[in-house]
Parts: sequence; C-alpha cells; structure tokens
Amino acid sequence: MSSELKKSPSDRRRTNGLSAVFVRQKKAPGRYGDGNGLYLVVDRSGASRWVLRVMYEGRRRDVGLGGASTVTLAEARDKAHEIRKLAKLGQDPVAARRTIRDGVPKFENCARTVHKARKAAWRNGKHQAQWLKTLELYAFPTIGQMAINRIGTAEVLKLLLPIWSAKPETARRVLQRVSTIIDYGTAAGMRSGENPCRLAILGLPKHTDETEHFAALPYVEVPAFIAKLRNSNAAEITKLAFEFLVLNASRSGEVRLAPKSEIDFAKALWTIPGARMKGGREHIVPLTPRALDIARAARALYPDRPLLFPSPTNPEKPLSTWRLRSFCAASRSMRPHTAFALVFAIGAARKRAFRARLPKWRSLTPSSRKSKLLIGVECFWESVVG
Repeated sequence: MSSELKKSPSDRRRTNGLSAVFVRQKKAPGRYGDGNGLYLVVDRSGASRWVLRVMYEGRRRDVGLGGASTVTLAEARDKAHEIRKLAKLGQDPVAARRTIRDGVPKFENCARTVHKARKAAWRNGKHQAQWLKTLELYAFPTIGQMAINRIGTAEVLKLLLPIWSAKPETARRVLQRVSTIIDYGTAAGMRSGENPCRLAILGLPKHTDETEHFAALPYVEVPAFIAKLRNSNAAEITKLAFEFLVLNASRSGEVRLAPKSEIDFAKALWTIPGARMKGGREHIVPLTPRALDIARAARALYPDRPLLFPSPTNPEKPLSTWRLRSFCAASRSMRPHTAFALVFAIGAARKRAFRARLPKWRSLTPSSRKSKLLIGVECFWESVVG
C-alpha cells in the first residue's frame, strides 16, 4: 500500500507501455508506442525524442514534446494528457503544446480559442461577430492580458461596474461570455476553484430597469395600419410582403427569403424548412384565403423569379429588410421582425373560445391542437385586418 501511495499520477495511469529503463537504454532506431498516441522516436544517430499523435479537425497531427534526455517518461505522459484535453476542447494541438511550454495562457487567447471552437455552431453571423466584439470592447482592456488563472472576483467586478447600470443588457452578455471562457479554462486544467463570475454577481447592484418589449400595435388599430399600408407609395411587392408577414405572424427573414416552392396553393400550406427557421425545425403555416391571394399576386408580379417576394429594384435578390423597416419608420409604427407579436397578446380568453369551438379538443395531439388553434387565430386576425 505504501509503495502505491508513492507512485505519481502518471505511474498509476499506466501498467503497460514503456518503462523508464526502456527509454533510457533504447538506442535502436524506430518508433515505440507508449499508448494513447504517445511515441518514443529514436533516430539513426541514437538521439531520442517524444512525439504525440493526435487527431484535430479530421487530420492527424504529430506534436513534439521534447527530447527524451530532458523530458522523462512521466513528464511526457503528463504533457500528452494535457494536450489531448485541450484538443478535445477545440484547441489546435500545436497551440496547446505552446500553451504548456509557455505557461498558462492569457484570457484573450482563451477567448479567441472558445470563439473559434463555437462559432461554427452559430447560424447567425451577426451573433458570431458580436460575441467577440463585446469582449474586445469591455473585457480585453481590463483582463485580456491576464493569465486566465489569475482572474478573480475583483477583476470581474472592475470590468463590469462601469457598464452594469449604464448598459445592463450588454453587461449581462459580457458577464455570461466571460464566465464561459473561465469555465473553459477550468475544464482545460488551466485554473481551479469557483468561477469568479458567479461570485461577482453578489457584489453587483440589482437591475431595476423594467423589461422593454418590442413595439407593437393594439389589434384594434391594425385595420387602420393595413389601410395605410395598402394606400402607401411603397412598391407593390413590399406592401404584399408586409401584409403577408402580418397575417402569418412571421419573422421578416422567413417572408423575404421564401421561395415560391414552399407554398402549396392546393393545400393552402406554407412549409418552411428547418434550415430557414430560427429553431432549426420545419414549420408548417396554414394559409388563410387572404394570405393565398397575396401569394398569388406576388407570384404574378415576378413569374420568372424563384423568390415569392423579390426586390423591386433587382428581382434577382430578395426584398431587403431596409424596405420593411423604412415603412415602419415612416409610419412611426413597429419593427417588422417583431412579427406583430400582438397576435399572441390577444389573451388566454380568446384561446379558450377557440378551443370551445373545436370538438374533442382533449383528444387531439399537441401538433394538431397547435395547427387548429393557429387556424382559428389567423381567421380572427384576417377578420380584424379586413
């Protein structure tokens, strides 16, 4: 038992593989495996060195860990273990080797590593840019050049306090991103202990600002708005797209980028594939008679174009967000991508009324309930719009 307790973590991890005596005495040229991608490479000259073979982004990388005369077997195993951990977290193994050689990395380096590893999963290009931009503006000037294991609660408070009350939403995002990067450092073995971001919250004042919702019209004012839309000087395709957006409570991107092939006129359905939805799942929208009339009118305006709502100035391109936004600004109304959220503010009482009119509501599947309720809401909406 006493001899086992004296063994290092590296010794306890291995019962097979190379031995210190083998490493010291081996002079025949060749490559000798210790396991998990770690090799002792003996050159023709008799000099030996350590090489770690690891996969990164589908490619094999050989990372040198130093000469066997200066790096022991136990040290080589420890270095290989740390590099494999960092590679699994998305860091280039060569950069990981440099990290271990040069010491604990700085916060900025870790932030860029995390950003590179995660941005492929973000579908919104704007979010990709903003994620790093907020850190460049508010975190890097204070803690960017600090070793990630030296960042504590005081440092987090120092960078957050100037913006916590003045820019609450930005501050919350910065806090969340800094916390993510520090968690990465902990998982990669660069630091230990509690994440200081969680403790810093206790020292920050509470936000008292009320939530600001997107602007929206009371539904009783929508008929006047639609009348104003139809009589405006906007391009016909713009007016059709905006009304289509209102009737279907859609996001502007879902409408502007909709190809004609998504509309099934016979079944009165608009099927939006998951690739075009924020949630990544296919969405089927039942179309009311007025929505179908709008789709037919838009199709007739540009019969040879694949998009349902192309740009009036360049039909090869989709209708721009600017055209929808400019109409809202001119009419002092709402932002178009709010999808006329007032549809959902009509209240639970109206939902219960729709349910009462549908037979066997309890026997319907959740998807059927959602579809039938949406049809009811849209029929009501169409009656309001006129």
